[in-house]
Amino acid sequence: MSHTNKALLLKGLKRLAICIPLVVLTTYILTFSFLNKETIPLYIFLPLGIIAMGITIFLLFSGIKIILKAVFGY
Repeated sequence: MSHTNKALLLKGLKRLAICIPLVVLTTYILTFSFLNKETIPLYIFLPLGIIAMGITIFLLFSGIKIILKAVFGY
C-alpha cells in the first residue's frame, strides 16, 4: 500500500486555494456586468467574467483530480 504523495497533494490544495477567491471575484464581475445593461461595462466585463468563470471551473476540477491522484495514486 502506497503513501500519499505530499508534493501532489500540496499542488492540488494550492489550486483549490486559488479557486476560492476566483469564485467570489467572477461572481462579482458577472453581477456587475448584468446590473449595468445599458452602459459600456456590460460589453467589457461580461466576456471577462465568462472567461474567468471557465478558468475557475477548470482549476477546481483539476485541483480535485490532482488531490485524488495524490491520495489514491492512480
